[in-house]
Amino acid sequence: MELVVISGKGGTGKTTVVAALSQLAENRVKVDCDVDAPNLYLFYPGTDREQNDFFGGKTTEIKQELCIKCGKCETVCKFGAIKEGIIDSFVCEGCGACTLICPADAITLRDEKTADTFLTEIKNGIVSRATMEVGSDGSGKLVTQLRKNVKNFLKEDLISKENMLSLDKSIIIIDGSPGIGCSVIASITGSDAVLIVTEPTKSGLEDLKRVYELTEHFDTYVMVCINKYDINLDMTYEIEAYAKEKNIYLAGRIPFDKTVMEAINSLKPVTEFSESSAKRALEEMWNRIDTTLRNQN
Repeated sequence: MELVVISGKGGTGKTTVVAALSQLAENRVKVDCDVDAPNLYLFYPGTDREQNDFFGGKTTEIKQELCIKCGKCETVCKFGAIKEGIIDSFVCEGCGACTLICPADAITLRDEKTADTFLTEIKNGIVSRATMEVGSDGSGKLVTQLRKNVKNFLKEDLISKENMLSLDKSIIIIDGSPGIGCSVIASITGSDAVLIVTEPTKSGLEDLKRVYELTEHFDTYVMVCINKYDINLDMTYEIEAYAKEKNIYLAGRIPFDKTVMEAINSLKPVTEFSESSAKRALEEMWNRIDTTLRNQN
């Protein structure tokens, strides 16, 4: 089963929640689909078992020996990527318009490496993640590949025997990107459940509405978590009222807890801090989520 944790915007505590839930899950299978800013692996250091190049787009190159300097390619390029017969690879979108108009067939499209993908074995689990190339954009294709990598890894029994996982019994926890863009859509597609992490502010509620509207396009079960709920109880009640109106399951409310910042600075899940009030709330939330997902299945 796949649980995707998303948020309408950055800074709501999404990755902190994912790190904690991953610690609480029986089988710690994680996919960091926040490809533009991956940081989940920092909480779970381990050994890289696989590393592969990912070619997520196209770029163009001009064969100078064939170029007749007619300037048609520069005219047709809507991104301003061609100047005097030279292509700026950081600006080029790989659309291919220049290859169609070039009278000398001097321009060709080639695959462009946009990221390195990793499968990292950690204690009692694995992490699927990626590191983007400089100037590359996060894409839905990369997110889809990261999800596929972890499933193939488990099916092929590539994980060490002392750290063996059963895919049938595992809940794969996916740290999605904030917002409603392409990478978020790729994270949600085909998943079993979505947990939206929000915060008790006006913008938090509006972003929750926006991302929930996105999830309505997918046949997946939706839950919500209100982080730092006690900093603004009036807004918390508004969010809960919206969740009730839309029949969104309220999975949990996490209180403001200074221990969370200590945990982040220590690169540890907050669940490792026994006196943390956030830890207790997260444990209760995970029990509800786990029970709900098992019943859904």
